Amino acid sequence: MFGNTKETNGRDQVALNTPDATTHIAKGTTIEGNLETAGSLRVEGKVVGHVKSKSKVSQGDTSLIDGNILSQNAELAGEVKGKVEIADLLILKATAIVHGDIITSKLVVESGATFNGSCKMGATVNEIKLSGNFERKPEKQSETQPIK
Repeated sequence: MFGNTKETNGRDQVALNTPDATTHIAKGTTIEGNLETAGSLRVEGKVVGHVKSKSKVSQGDTSLIDGNILSQNAELAGEVKGKVEIADLLILKATAIVHGDIITSKLVVESGATFNGSCKMGATVNEIKLSGNFERKPEKQSETQPIK
């Protein structure tokens, strides 16, 4: 359901977070917590937490990200409340509203976009490292204990 199963060293592992995968947060959906992905992320709903992608973050015009964004590329059309750090290209669409600082290499701002914060361009964003281990590990067998 969540990925392809691969046989490795006699145990099954789930291949999650492949770089070519796209995760979609649909309109009407609220996610509370930090999101990390090696692939692209499309947000149409609401995310309350930080977003990190080694690929691209895309945002729909009615969406909200209440947290920081760290990504290789991003195309924002909704509202962001937090710092936006983009290693390569950041596009602010006409409907974008950003409340926070921007650090990016390249920036495109369409007429109508709103931005409240400081902007640093040409800056190098450190390598985007994902903190989670996305492989499913077998559950540890507990020692035999008598049932009380």
